[in-house]
Amino acid sequence: MNIPDGLLFTKEHEWVKIEGKRAKMGITDYAQHSLGDITFIELPGKGKTCRQFKQMATVESVKAASDVYASLSGNVVEVNETIVRQPELVNQSPYEQGWFVVIELSDEKEKDNLMNGDAYRNYVKGLAQ
Repeated sequence: MNIPDGLLFTKEHEWVKIEGKRAKMGITDYAQHSLGDITFIELPGKGKTCRQFKQMATVESVKAASDVYASLSGNVVEVNETIVRQPELVNQSPYEQGWFVVIELSDEKEKDNLMNGDAYRNYVKGLAQ
């Protein structure tokens, strides 16, 4: 499993990259692979408040519709409009081009509730058994 360095993960297969007081969020390669071809994405608008582990976005694929949960709490300051027009980018590049939103963090301590890359790899391995 190829996971970029510096990311943190949820058990629902979302990732977050913290950069100073901001955090970029998306879904993992495991999640996009499980969903299949993504056909539609609904993202929160700028200024919307996200709460850790609460629904933040919706993804529809050829297999199912699925909620996406916020990895951390904060206000949305940037939205990746490109994936709304080209949802397949999430399948092709979940960690680079396929990010969902950037938030201004409201509580950095929440990162303690997330897994690092090694812990996430082990978590996914456990799901496959």
